[in-house]
Amino acid sequence: MKQFGLIGYPLAHSFSEKYFKDKFRKEKITDCDYRLFPLKYINQLPELIDENPSLYGLNVTVPYKELVISHLDEMDEVAKAVGAVNCIKITRKHHGKKLIGYNTDVIGFEDSLKPNLKSWHQHAIIFGTGGSAKAVAYVLKKLGISYTYVSRNPGNSDTIGYPDLTKPLIRKYLLIINTTPLGMFPQTQTFPQFPYEQLGERHLLFDLIYNPEQTLFLQKGKKQGTAIKNGLEMLYLQAEKSLEIWKK
Repeated sequence: MKQFGLIGYPLAHSFSEKYFKDKFRKEKITDCDYRLFPLKYINQLPELIDENPSLYGLNVTVPYKELVISHLDEMDEVAKAVGAVNCIKITRKHHGKKLIGYNTDVIGFEDSLKPNLKSWHQHAIIFGTGGSAKAVAYVLKKLGISYTYVSRNPGNSDTIGYPDLTKPLIRKYLLIINTTPLGMFPQTQTFPQFPYEQLGERHLLFDLIYNPEQTLFLQKGKKQGTAIKNGLEMLYLQAEKSLEIWKK
């Protein structure tokens, strides 16, 4: 039986195992299984792969989408351009193995975002600067949408701090995307701190989090009349792309 799974830490929030197990059952795929592998440290990855010889594919979630790169043998062109990996294909031949990195967050985010875009969504704010934020930025650049990162510790010219989110800036940046874990189960009472009262009907709030279905970030936006979108569809889309990669 071919084994697939998810690495990250912690993984209590993840729907991935249920999604893949349900898919395998519904489609009567009896030679595949999916499980969670919570790794406290990324340097545990080689041991995990050696101890599971039937493991042929992994999804990667926080906090390892960038750290995992040093453990890979190859990366596809999109993953190289993004600088982050959330899907690994493991090939095993003649007692050897090769780890190839991909980024399926890109197609998942793009296909989930585009139907919600309006002509006025020309400027975006990205909360966070990690691997998921890089995938989001890659898509926005492809779509011709300018963006600015927001971080608790801004360190370069394209990143600002949360206190810099002024009224004029929020009126200009009508697409706001949360790539941080703020609001994710079980820490559901947390949210990005900025003046939500400045949001309006032309804003679109997209949260990569899908558990809970509506984070406080999305709830606060909805109260102001904004359009909102969570990350569940993105999860499903990137999962399907991952499976396609593993089955090649």
